[in-house]
Amino acid sequence: MPLDAHHVRASIAVSDIARAVAFYEGKLGLRALESGPSAHIADGSRVYGSGGGPALNVYESATAGTTAATLATWYVDDLDQVVDELVSSGVEFTRYDQFEHDAKGITARAGGGRIAWFQDPDGNTFALEADA
Repeated sequence: MPLDAHHVRASIAVSDIARAVAFYEGKLGLRALESGPSAHIADGSRVYGSGGGPALNVYESATAGTTAATLATWYVDDLDQVVDELVSSGVEFTRYDQFEHDAKGITARAGGGRIAWFQDPDGNTFALEADA
Protein backbone atom coordinates (compact mmCIF):
# COMPACT_ATOMS: atom_id res chain seq x y z
CA MET A 1 0.00 0.00 0.00
CA PRO A 2 1.69 3.26 -1.11
CA LEU A 3 2.12 6.01 1.44
CA ASP A 4 0.82 8.66 -0.96
CA ALA A 5 -2.68 7.43 -0.17
CA HIS A 6 -2.34 8.47 3.47
CA HIS A 7 -2.19 11.78 5.34
CA VAL A 8 1.10 12.79 6.89
CA ARG A 9 1.86 15.24 9.68
CA ALA A 10 5.09 16.66 11.04
CA SER A 11 6.15 15.63 14.55
CA ILE A 12 7.92 18.31 16.57
CA ALA A 13 9.79 17.51 19.80
CA VAL A 14 9.61 20.18 22.53
CA SER A 15 11.21 20.28 25.96
CA ASP A 16 8.22 21.74 27.83
CA ILE A 17 4.69 21.14 26.55
CA ALA A 18 3.20 24.04 28.55
CA ARG A 19 5.70 26.48 27.03
CA ALA A 20 5.05 24.94 23.59
CA VAL A 21 1.28 25.35 24.01
CA ALA A 22 1.79 29.04 24.81
CA PHE A 23 3.82 29.44 21.60
CA TYR A 24 1.86 27.28 19.14
CA GLU A 25 -1.57 28.38 20.35
CA GLY A 26 -0.84 31.84 21.75
CA LYS A 27 1.63 33.16 19.17
CA LEU A 28 0.96 31.09 16.06
CA GLY A 29 -2.78 30.86 16.59
CA LEU A 30 -2.96 27.11 15.94
CA ARG A 31 -5.96 25.20 17.23
CA ALA A 32 -5.37 21.99 19.18
CA LEU A 33 -7.42 19.14 17.75
CA GLU A 34 -6.47 16.70 20.49
CA SER A 35 -4.12 16.22 23.42
CA GLY A 36 -2.71 13.10 24.95
CA PRO A 37 0.29 11.47 26.56
CA SER A 38 3.85 11.56 25.25
CA ALA A 39 5.74 8.44 26.30
CA HIS A 40 5.47 8.60 30.11
CA ILE A 41 4.24 12.21 30.24
CA ALA A 42 0.52 12.58 30.85
CA ASP A 43 -0.93 15.31 28.61
CA GLY A 44 2.51 15.71 26.97
CA SER A 45 1.38 16.08 23.37
CA ARG A 46 -0.90 18.11 21.13
CA VAL A 47 -2.08 17.64 17.57
CA TYR A 48 -2.64 20.96 15.83
CA GLY A 49 -4.76 21.60 12.79
CA SER A 50 -3.71 23.69 9.85
CA GLY A 51 -5.16 23.98 6.37
CA GLY A 52 -8.28 22.05 7.32
CA GLY A 53 -6.73 18.95 8.86
CA PRO A 54 -4.19 17.63 11.35
CA ALA A 55 -0.78 19.07 10.54
CA LEU A 56 1.57 19.07 13.54
CA ASN A 57 2.09 16.59 16.34
CA VAL A 58 3.90 18.49 19.12
CA TYR A 59 5.20 16.28 21.91
CA GLU A 60 7.44 16.61 24.93
CA SER A 61 10.75 14.81 24.47
CA ALA A 62 14.37 14.94 25.53
CA THR A 63 15.33 15.26 21.84
CA ALA A 64 13.74 18.72 21.49
CA GLY A 65 15.54 21.26 19.31
CA THR A 66 18.31 18.92 18.15
CA THR A 67 18.08 19.69 14.42
CA ALA A 68 18.81 22.93 12.59
CA ALA A 69 16.77 21.84 9.57
CA THR A 70 13.39 23.35 8.72
CA LEU A 71 10.78 20.97 10.14
CA ALA A 72 7.61 22.31 8.52
CA THR A 73 6.59 25.03 6.07
CA TRP A 74 3.33 26.93 5.74
CA TYR A 75 2.46 28.02 2.21
CA VAL A 76 0.66 31.35 2.39
CA ASP A 77 -0.89 33.76 -0.11
CA ASP A 78 0.25 37.02 1.53
CA LEU A 79 3.63 36.51 3.17
CA ASP A 80 3.98 40.13 4.31
CA GLN A 81 0.62 40.05 6.08
CA VAL A 82 1.29 36.74 7.84
CA VAL A 83 4.76 37.88 8.93
CA ASP A 84 3.30 41.16 10.26
CA GLU A 85 0.60 39.28 12.21
CA LEU A 86 3.10 36.85 13.73
CA VAL A 87 5.52 39.65 14.65
CA SER A 88 2.66 41.48 16.38
CA SER A 89 2.01 38.34 18.45
CA GLY A 90 5.67 38.12 19.48
CA VAL A 91 7.23 35.78 16.91
CA GLU A 92 10.79 36.71 15.92
CA PHE A 93 12.02 35.88 12.43
CA THR A 94 15.43 34.30 11.87
CA ARG A 95 17.99 35.84 9.56
CA TYR A 96 20.76 33.76 8.02
CA ASP A 97 24.08 35.31 7.01
CA GLN A 98 24.11 33.65 3.59
CA PHE A 99 20.87 35.38 2.51
CA GLU A 100 19.82 38.99 2.03
CA HIS A 101 16.70 39.66 4.08
CA ASP A 102 14.36 42.62 3.91
CA ALA A 103 13.38 44.56 7.04
CA LYS A 104 10.80 41.89 7.96
CA GLY A 105 13.23 38.99 7.63
CA ILE A 106 11.89 37.81 4.26
CA THR A 107 14.29 36.63 1.54
CA ALA A 108 14.11 35.34 -2.02
CA ARG A 109 13.38 31.62 -2.31
CA ALA A 110 15.37 29.36 -4.61
CA GLY A 111 13.37 28.89 -7.80
CA GLY A 112 11.31 32.05 -7.23
CA GLY A 113 8.99 33.33 -4.55
CA ARG A 114 9.85 34.42 -1.03
CA ILE A 115 10.51 32.73 2.32
CA ALA A 116 10.87 33.65 6.00
CA TRP A 117 11.96 31.45 8.90
CA PHE A 118 11.16 31.47 12.61
CA GLN A 119 11.85 29.21 15.57
CA ASP A 120 9.84 27.92 18.48
CA PRO A 121 11.19 28.25 22.06
CA ASP A 122 13.25 25.03 21.62
CA GLY A 123 14.93 26.25 18.43
CA ASN A 124 12.83 24.12 16.07
CA THR A 125 12.82 25.92 12.71
CA PHE A 126 9.71 26.60 10.61
CA ALA A 127 9.19 28.50 7.37
CA LEU A 128 6.55 30.55 5.65
CA GLU A 129 6.65 30.57 1.85
CA ALA A 130 4.79 32.42 -0.88
CA ASP A 131 5.03 32.29 -4.65
CA ALA A 132 5.04 36.08 -4.95
